[in-house]
Amino acid sequence: MSASSGFMGLKRDYQVRACLVVAVLLLGVQQFVVAQQSVQNTGDSSVTASAAATETSPENAENTRYRIGPGDVLDIRVFNKPQLSRDGVRVDGRGMIRMPLIEDELQAACRTESELANDLTVRYKEYLRQPQVDVFVKDYQSQPVAVLGAVRAPSRFQLQRQVRLLELLSFAGGPSDAAGLTIQIVHTATPSICQTTTPTSSAGATLSIVENYKLSDTSRGDEKANPYVLPGDIISVADAEQAFVVGNVLRPSPIVLKERITVTRAIAMSGGLMPDAKSSRVRIIRQAPGSTSATELFVDLKAIDKHKAEDVVLQAGDIVDVPTSAGKRLLRTLVGAIVPSAGQLPVRVIPIR
Repeated sequence: MSASSGFMGLKRDYQVRACLVVAVLLLGVQQFVVAQQSVQNTGDSSVTASAAATETSPENAENTRYRIGPGDVLDIRVFNKPQLSRDGVRVDGRGMIRMPLIEDELQAACRTESELANDLTVRYKEYLRQPQVDVFVKDYQSQPVAVLGAVRAPSRFQLQRQVRLLELLSFAGGPSDAAGLTIQIVHTATPSICQTTTPTSSAGATLSIVENYKLSDTSRGDEKANPYVLPGDIISVADAEQAFVVGNVLRPSPIVLKERITVTRAIAMSGGLMPDAKSSRVRIIRQAPGSTSATELFVDLKAIDKHKAEDVVLQAGDIVDVPTSAGKRLLRTLVGAIVPSAGQLPVRVIPIR
């Protein structure tokens, strides 16, 4: 074999080995990429499944569904078996009902419609092949709440699901113009037969008989001031505190103290002073809560206007009495008497000279 032939053989062998090395490297890279994609896809699927499970969690949906209670009236239908179906089944005070062919009483209270229907389906399998049972609440009577006080439409409601305080206020038309700063919830109901633990508020605290919240916090949806309403609750929106403007003003009226109101602003809200008002000695009658004695404060509106005196801030129950100026009243009386008389005199023309 010649030298050139040996050299060419070595060259071909080197090329073959190089191709094998490249192929192995490419195969390894491809397997690595496939493995990485598999890991990523597996991770993405688990995250998506977890998110879907969270979004469609049946536990969260089930907790918000209405649970039957004592006094509710049910319609119970067994498909194609009118002799077993019943309309107007009232749940008794113990939360129990009776149905045909079932010897024992059934607990209806504390269950949803579907839970009670499933229980009846199981029991009727003893007598029927593939029974189909549906339960409907015909008349809700077990979860009353009331909204009173300074709302536009005070009402009594029957809950058919869980409702937060702000939503319930909207059903009552919202706070009226006379609403104050606080909302009070009085829990009047005895513990439900469904309760196995002490009721707690949305913040996790044990509920007391009376709960107070700021109307402003509830109106903006603050979770701590927007709890779920419980059956038997009485919600009362407090009336705003008031002061009163009387005397020589255009419209004597009560003034709602929803915010800081001074004496000059209160008088302006009452239409302002009459022409014969004595602005230099406006009297404020102030009586402390629970006291029978009152104190008097005198303010000079002209001095306040010139920033020479303090504009007094009114308190709940204050009476602002704007007096009449004797001199101005006398002048107005004289003008009122003279002007009509002058209008009745004959008119004479003075000739030109």
